[in-house]
This record gives sequence, structure tokens and C-alpha cells, in this order.
Amino acid sequence: MDPNAGAGLLNTYAQTKVGNDIIFTWWARYQKAIEQGDDAVNGTIGALLEDDGSLAINQVVDEAIRVAPAVEIAAYAPLKGLPAFLDLAKSLALGEHREPLNELGISMTATATPGGSGALYLAAANFSNRGDKVLLRDRHWGPYDGFLSGCDLGVAMYPLLPSSKDEQHPFVDIEGFKIQLASLCSSQDKVMIWLNDPAHNPTGLSLTSEGRMVFLEAVMESASSNEHVGHTLLLDSAYHLYAEDPHGWGQTIRDALEEGWPWTENLLITFAVSLSKSHTIYGLRTGALVSIHPDPEVTEKIGTVMGVTGRQTWSAAPRVAQYTISEMHSSPEGGDAWGKERDRLKSLLVTRRNLLKECCKTHNVPLNPTHDGFFAWLEHDDPETIAEKCAQQNVFLVPLTGGIRVGLCAVPLEQIPRVAEALAQALK
Repeated sequence: MDPNAGAGLLNTYAQTKVGNDIIFTWWARYQKAIEQGDDAVNGTIGALLEDDGSLAINQVVDEAIRVAPAVEIAAYAPLKGLPAFLDLAKSLALGEHREPLNELGISMTATATPGGSGALYLAAANFSNRGDKVLLRDRHWGPYDGFLSGCDLGVAMYPLLPSSKDEQHPFVDIEGFKIQLASLCSSQDKVMIWLNDPAHNPTGLSLTSEGRMVFLEAVMESASSNEHVGHTLLLDSAYHLYAEDPHGWGQTIRDALEEGWPWTENLLITFAVSLSKSHTIYGLRTGALVSIHPDPEVTEKIGTVMGVTGRQTWSAAPRVAQYTISEMHSSPEGGDAWGKERDRLKSLLVTRRNLLKECCKTHNVPLNPTHDGFFAWLEHDDPETIAEKCAQQNVFLVPLTGGIRVGLCAVPLEQIPRVAEALAQALK
């Protein structure tokens, strides 16, 4: 294709949008292998599949949606979202720690969005100045870069893991994080941090309670030391309800406040909540941005700004899942039934992860630490070659910057040993 095609019609930024999504490219290769009759393994997509290869669907959610009143399907939702859903979103973000945080003087606001991606967009569009950099781990979900660049934002990164063994905080490079945070504070009057935890995509890594606390302390100390720099910590909660400790951040924030840590005016904590995975309604595009701060005037202002941003971008988020899910969770029976089915789906992931770790150990495959969620990760400086060698064995994984993503969510249990064997052969 001519790189200058459409130059007279597309703006400069639009002309930089090239190529295909790497995940869907490798998924297409898997599908082609199946069409050719090959016995292929799908470790590409980020949707949870049953062991028979069909899409895993929480039947409690599905049944509730199918009996929704017609008006709840056809009507617009309020611009900020249905009140019952916004209330639920706060509970999904914070769990049992919501009320104790309220009692500690923390105010909350929520805005409904088209999936977790909509929540990320709201944050990118409003919490950083154009031209600034947002602080990410060096291993992160690739579309983050697109959300940020689309809002004229750059990226600063710190390592996923410490370069040397850290017995106290093995899963967070806190020194690397502090260095990058201080650098941004010296050149920007607003700093935003995106942290996908727990159940990190693409690695499946989750911080320990100690890791969360040392990370939060670093952010709080930076906000206290740089009182003229706005600090926003965004916690991407896309997979948190499949984690062993789904509301650990609520606990950590609560612990910090109960221990007397000062929450300064220039610090905001916000959660990007997605129902796509937790309620298996990927295509209904339902999520929320939940923001917490001690000053109710701050959260009120944020709620207004996010509602206006949504109106100017997608109008209103889809209504039917907001109504259905909030109705379902409003009764103990509905919430318990959803929880039991969610636990069944979670057990698929736990069993697959444990078997992959065991098989990788047997074959001396140096799999990265992985704890929760949909994925596992193999660090490698030539991921494309490793993925190609696996593909030659009809095992399809995704090469990303710095390593290979294994979609445990998609690999049937009986095929997990083939993934470890293919990686072992590729590494030889």
C-alpha cells in the first residue's frame, strides 16, 4: 500500500495508524491451521474458552440478559450511567472495603463506559496534559499505547520485575518505579500511572499485599513531596475478579489510611472496571471508571467531567448490561449464583496455570512468575522467532515486546503439556 495514500484527506496522526493487531493476526493463523485440518493449539485470544473450545459464558448472566424488559434494551442510559449500576461499580472495584473507606472519609464517583477500554480513554483524555508521558510497566497491554497516543500522550516505563533478586518485594521494581516517577515530577505538573493489577495482562502477575503497600507508599510520598504536581494512580481492574485477592487494593488503601498515611489533595486513585471478563459479556461493552478522593467536591467535579467527555465521545454507554447486572447483584441469590459460576470459570484458569507451571518446570522452560487471570508469560529478547518455532509445531502463541504471551484462557487443559513442550523445543 502507498504510504502516502489519503494524505490529502487524513490528518497527520491518522496517517500513523498502520498494520493489524498482533493478537488477532496470530489468532487468524491458528484459525487457518484448523481450516487446513491441523491439530492446532490456540493460545492467542484473550477470551475465556471452555475445555471444548467454546466461549465460556456465565449462564446466570446470560439468562438474566435474555429476560430483560424491551425498554431496558432499546432505551438510552443516562449519560453518566444508570444510578444502580454506578453504585454496583464502586462495589465491584472495592468489594468489602467500600464502606470502611467511606467511614474513613473517602468520597467516590463512577461513570459508565463502553467496557474497560472506555474507562481507560476517559482517564487518558482528562488526567494528563497533552504532550505529557504516562508511567507504565515495560510489559503492558499493547493497546495502552494507542489510547495514550490518541490523546497526544507519550509513555515512560519502568521494569516489570527487579533486575536483581528482591526477597521482600519480588514482583515489583520499586526502585525503578521511583526513579521514573521522580523524573516525570521534575518535568510535568501532572503525572498519571497505569497499573494493571491484579492478574496482569500479559503475564498473569499479581502484586503481594506487601508489594501493593510499598507501591502505594511510593505514590503517596511522591504526592506529598511534589505538592504542585497532580498524581493519578489508575488501577486497571480488567481481570481482578478472577484473582486470588480480587479487592486487595481496597484493603491496601484502607490499611494505609488506618495507619495514618496522609492523603494529599493532589492524589487521585481511580479504577478502570470491566464486566467483559468477570461477567462474560465482552460484546455488550460495559464498564466504569470509579474514582476515589477525600474531597467530595473533587469527585463531584470528576463525575461531571467524565460525563461530559462520554457525551462528546460515545454519547451514553449501552444500557442493557447496566440494568441487568445491577438487578442481578441487587439480590443475595443473584449475586451468589453469579459468584458460583464465576468460581467455576476461575477454577479452569487455576488448573491450567498450575499444570503449565508444572510442565514448564519439567521441560526447563523459564516461565515468568504468574499467579492469576487469563495469561502466562515467557520473557525473551526474540519473541517472534520463538512464536514462529511454536507455530511450526501447531502451537499458536502471541509474540509481544519482550516475550511470549500464553493465553491460558483459551488453551484446553489437555493441550497445556503441548504448550510447554513446544516452548522447550523452540528454546533449543
